[in-house]
Amino acid sequence: MSLLTCLRKEWIELSRTSRLLVLLIVLGFFGLSSPLLAKYTPEMMTLIPGGEAIASIIPVPSLVDAITQYVKNIGQFGILLALLLSMGLVSREKERGTAALLLTKPLPRRSFLWAKFIALGLGFGLALLVASLGGYYYTRLLFGSVALGGWLLLSGALFIQVLLVSAVTLLFSTLLRSQAAAAGLALGLTLLVSLLESIPGLAPYLPNRLVAWAANNLLGGPPLAAWPALAICLGLMLACLLAAWQIFERQEL
Repeated sequence: MSLLTCLRKEWIELSRTSRLLVLLIVLGFFGLSSPLLAKYTPEMMTLIPGGEAIASIIPVPSLVDAITQYVKNIGQFGILLALLLSMGLVSREKERGTAALLLTKPLPRRSFLWAKFIALGLGFGLALLVASLGGYYYTRLLFGSVALGGWLLLSGALFIQVLLVSAVTLLFSTLLRSQAAAAGLALGLTLLVSLLESIPGLAPYLPNRLVAWAANNLLGGPPLAAWPALAICLGLMLACLLAAWQIFERQEL
């Protein structure tokens, strides 16, 4: 069985188990709703008893608010979905015995792992494209002109961030038999990296700098260095995939 055959099997499974549909609905919804929330939050506050006073001190919504809301929603829910959908990629297969069944055929273990990661990455890519186009449409409609190329670049930075979380979770899913433990460790590591941003000098090398750079570029702000963060994101992603492969090669199923 080749990598392409295994990838086709993973894509069919992703589609038929509704995981792809969940990705499209959740990320598509938050992509569409982010500029709407940014625009109409002050008006919604007036519907709450006593909310007029709060609404009066909220600044007039701007393009910055729309982009900030988009980054926050897609970033948070993208990472959450990456954890939930990646935590059982290998551990679930080992629990059910399907991994041992598949690997009795002439299927390299690296193909088994990489097909899972690539299929999930394609699913996230499609969902983020839908979210990006929906968010772009409503942002342009509500806040005026915004560069499509810059907007897609921002979504690309979020995509890389989500792929990195998926790769880390895949590593823990390979190492551990418990799906919950894999997700917990990956979440803990993600939170630790976020906390490291408070250390002076480390922020330019962490994944969030890539998203900050893309948002800053879209808004025409002062230039930020992005290459170190991109190199570290891609390097960590590759290291996690290679480590998962080496661990999986030595495991008894």
